[in-house]
Amino acid sequence: METVFSRFLAAALLGIFIENAAFERALGINVLLYAARKKENLIGIFVGVIYVTTISSALTCITDRYLSDWEYYKMLLPFIYIFIISAVYLITLVAVWRFFPGFYRKVKKYVHIAVFNCAVLGALFIQSRIGGTFASYIGYGLGTGLGFLLAGYLLHAAEERLNSDSVPASFRGMPITMIYIGVISLALSAFWS
Repeated sequence: METVFSRFLAAALLGIFIENAAFERALGINVLLYAARKKENLIGIFVGVIYVTTISSALTCITDRYLSDWEYYKMLLPFIYIFIISAVYLITLVAVWRFFPGFYRKVKKYVHIAVFNCAVLGALFIQSRIGGTFASYIGYGLGTGLGFLLAGYLLHAAEERLNSDSVPASFRGMPITMIYIGVISLALSAFWS
Protein backbone atom coordinates (compact mmCIF):
# COMPACT_ATOMS: atom_id res chain seq x y z
CA MET A 1 0.00 0.00 0.00
CA GLU A 2 1.40 3.32 -1.07
CA THR A 3 1.33 6.01 1.59
CA VAL A 4 1.36 9.77 1.26
CA PHE A 5 4.95 9.90 2.50
CA SER A 6 6.14 7.30 -0.03
CA ARG A 7 4.56 9.28 -2.88
CA PHE A 8 6.17 12.46 -1.55
CA LEU A 9 9.57 10.78 -1.21
CA ALA A 10 9.41 9.10 -4.63
CA ALA A 11 8.53 12.39 -6.32
CA ALA A 12 11.27 14.24 -4.40
CA LEU A 13 13.90 11.69 -5.41
CA LEU A 14 12.64 11.88 -8.99
CA GLY A 15 13.13 15.66 -8.95
CA ILE A 16 16.57 15.49 -7.33
CA PHE A 17 18.23 12.77 -9.34
CA ILE A 18 16.33 11.40 -12.33
CA GLU A 19 14.58 14.53 -13.61
CA ASN A 20 17.24 16.96 -12.39
CA ALA A 21 16.33 20.36 -13.81
CA ALA A 22 19.91 21.38 -14.58
CA PHE A 23 21.57 18.12 -15.60
CA GLU A 24 18.73 16.22 -17.24
CA ARG A 25 16.72 19.07 -18.76
CA ALA A 26 19.30 21.91 -18.91
CA LEU A 27 16.80 24.23 -17.24
CA GLY A 28 18.15 27.26 -15.43
CA ILE A 29 21.77 26.84 -16.48
CA ASN A 30 22.32 30.60 -16.62
CA VAL A 31 21.13 31.01 -13.02
CA LEU A 32 23.15 27.98 -12.00
CA LEU A 33 26.35 29.42 -13.48
CA TYR A 34 25.74 32.78 -11.80
CA ALA A 35 25.01 31.20 -8.42
CA ALA A 36 27.98 28.85 -8.49
CA ARG A 37 30.52 31.68 -8.72
CA LYS A 38 30.20 32.82 -5.11
CA LYS A 39 29.20 30.88 -2.03
CA GLU A 40 27.01 33.79 -0.85
CA ASN A 41 24.99 33.62 -4.07
CA LEU A 42 24.69 29.87 -3.86
CA ILE A 43 22.75 29.71 -0.60
CA GLY A 44 20.46 32.69 -1.24
CA ILE A 45 19.44 31.72 -4.75
CA PHE A 46 18.86 28.07 -4.03
CA VAL A 47 16.78 28.68 -0.92
CA GLY A 48 14.62 30.89 -3.13
CA VAL A 49 14.36 28.24 -5.86
CA ILE A 50 13.44 25.53 -3.34
CA TYR A 51 10.79 27.76 -1.74
CA VAL A 52 9.20 28.88 -5.01
CA THR A 53 9.17 25.45 -6.66
CA THR A 54 7.59 23.85 -3.58
CA ILE A 55 4.86 26.47 -3.04
CA SER A 56 4.16 26.84 -6.77
CA SER A 57 3.89 23.07 -7.19
CA ALA A 58 1.25 22.93 -4.48
CA LEU A 59 -0.74 25.67 -6.20
CA THR A 60 -0.23 23.97 -9.56
CA CYS A 61 -1.78 20.78 -8.20
CA ILE A 62 -4.88 22.70 -7.17
CA THR A 63 -5.03 24.46 -10.54
CA ASP A 64 -4.57 21.20 -12.48
CA ARG A 65 -7.35 19.54 -10.51
CA TYR A 66 -9.96 22.24 -11.01
CA LEU A 67 -9.12 23.68 -14.43
CA SER A 68 -7.92 20.65 -16.41
CA ASP A 69 -11.39 20.03 -17.88
CA TRP A 70 -11.57 23.56 -19.23
CA GLU A 71 -11.42 23.68 -23.03
CA TYR A 72 -8.61 26.25 -23.24
CA TYR A 73 -6.59 24.98 -20.28
CA LYS A 74 -3.67 23.48 -22.24
CA MET A 75 -3.41 26.55 -24.43
CA LEU A 76 -3.29 28.91 -21.44
CA LEU A 77 -1.09 26.68 -19.26
CA PRO A 78 2.08 28.82 -19.61
CA PHE A 79 0.20 31.96 -18.59
CA ILE A 80 -1.47 30.20 -15.66
CA TYR A 81 1.85 28.90 -14.37
CA ILE A 82 3.56 32.27 -14.81
CA PHE A 83 0.66 33.83 -12.89
CA ILE A 84 1.11 31.29 -10.06
CA ILE A 85 4.86 31.96 -9.86
CA SER A 86 4.30 35.72 -9.95
CA ALA A 87 1.65 35.53 -7.22
CA VAL A 88 3.98 33.52 -4.96
CA TYR A 89 6.75 36.01 -5.70
CA LEU A 90 4.69 39.12 -4.99
CA ILE A 91 2.96 37.83 -1.86
CA THR A 92 6.23 36.56 -0.39
CA LEU A 93 8.17 39.68 -1.30
CA VAL A 94 5.56 42.03 0.19
CA ALA A 95 5.26 39.92 3.36
CA VAL A 96 9.03 39.78 3.87
CA TRP A 97 9.38 43.52 3.10
CA ARG A 98 6.59 44.40 5.54
CA PHE A 99 7.40 42.11 8.47
CA PHE A 100 11.15 41.43 8.12
CA PRO A 101 12.79 44.54 6.60
CA GLY A 102 16.32 43.53 7.67
CA PHE A 103 15.97 40.13 6.04
CA TYR A 104 14.45 41.76 2.95
CA ARG A 105 17.56 43.89 2.42
CA LYS A 106 19.72 40.75 2.53
CA VAL A 107 17.68 38.70 0.07
CA LYS A 108 16.34 41.26 -2.38
CA LYS A 109 19.24 40.78 -4.80
CA TYR A 110 18.63 37.00 -4.99
CA VAL A 111 14.86 36.86 -5.08
CA HIS A 112 14.32 37.93 -8.68
CA ILE A 113 16.96 35.57 -10.04
CA ALA A 114 15.71 32.66 -7.97
CA VAL A 115 12.05 33.05 -8.87
CA PHE A 116 12.09 33.96 -12.52
CA ASN A 117 14.17 31.27 -14.16
CA CYS A 118 13.18 28.41 -16.40
CA ALA A 119 13.95 25.75 -13.77
CA VAL A 120 10.97 26.91 -11.70
CA LEU A 121 8.61 27.08 -14.67
CA GLY A 122 9.95 23.80 -16.08
CA ALA A 123 9.31 22.04 -12.77
CA LEU A 124 5.65 23.00 -12.95
CA PHE A 125 5.28 21.78 -16.54
CA ILE A 126 7.04 18.47 -15.87
CA GLN A 127 5.02 17.78 -12.73
CA SER A 128 1.79 18.66 -14.51
CA ARG A 129 2.67 16.18 -17.26
CA ILE A 130 3.53 13.45 -14.75
CA GLY A 131 0.43 14.08 -12.63
CA GLY A 132 -0.09 12.47 -9.27
CA THR A 133 -1.34 13.36 -5.84
CA PHE A 134 -0.94 16.56 -3.86
CA ALA A 135 1.97 14.96 -1.96
CA SER A 136 3.74 14.04 -5.18
CA TYR A 137 3.35 17.59 -6.54
CA ILE A 138 4.91 19.03 -3.39
CA GLY A 139 7.59 16.32 -3.35
CA TYR A 140 8.53 16.97 -6.95
CA GLY A 141 8.67 20.73 -6.37
CA LEU A 142 10.91 20.26 -3.34
CA GLY A 143 13.01 17.68 -5.18
CA THR A 144 13.50 19.98 -8.16
CA GLY A 145 14.77 22.73 -5.88
CA LEU A 146 17.07 20.35 -4.03
CA GLY A 147 18.31 18.88 -7.32
CA PHE A 148 19.07 22.39 -8.52
CA LEU A 149 20.98 22.97 -5.27
CA LEU A 150 22.93 19.74 -5.82
CA ALA A 151 23.83 20.82 -9.35
CA GLY A 152 24.92 24.24 -8.09
CA TYR A 153 27.04 22.72 -5.34
CA LEU A 154 28.78 20.36 -7.79
CA LEU A 155 29.48 23.26 -10.11
CA HIS A 156 30.70 25.47 -7.25
CA ALA A 157 32.99 22.72 -5.94
CA ALA A 158 34.63 22.33 -9.36
CA GLU A 159 34.78 26.05 -10.23
CA GLU A 160 38.35 26.58 -9.03
CA ARG A 161 39.69 23.49 -10.78
CA LEU A 162 37.85 24.23 -14.00
CA ASN A 163 39.44 27.68 -14.23
CA SER A 164 42.94 26.68 -13.14
CA ASP A 165 46.14 27.05 -15.16
CA SER A 166 46.21 23.30 -15.86
CA VAL A 167 43.24 23.74 -18.23
CA PRO A 168 44.29 24.97 -21.69
CA ALA A 169 43.51 28.65 -22.18
CA SER A 170 41.07 28.02 -25.02
CA PHE A 171 38.95 25.79 -22.77
CA ARG A 172 38.89 27.97 -19.63
CA GLY A 173 35.63 29.51 -18.58
CA MET A 174 32.42 28.57 -20.36
CA PRO A 175 33.73 25.74 -22.63
CA ILE A 176 35.15 23.61 -19.83
CA THR A 177 32.14 24.38 -17.64
CA MET A 178 29.75 23.13 -20.32
CA ILE A 179 31.87 20.01 -20.83
CA TYR A 180 31.82 19.40 -17.07
CA ILE A 181 28.03 19.80 -16.92
CA GLY A 182 27.69 17.43 -19.87
CA VAL A 183 29.87 14.76 -18.25
CA ILE A 184 27.95 15.00 -14.96
CA SER A 185 24.69 14.83 -16.91
CA LEU A 186 25.82 11.72 -18.78
CA ALA A 187 26.99 10.09 -15.57
CA LEU A 188 23.63 10.68 -13.88
CA SER A 189 21.74 9.47 -16.95
CA ALA A 190 23.81 6.28 -17.13
CA PHE A 191 23.51 5.69 -13.41
CA TRP A 192 19.70 5.84 -13.41
CA SER A 193 19.05 4.14 -16.76
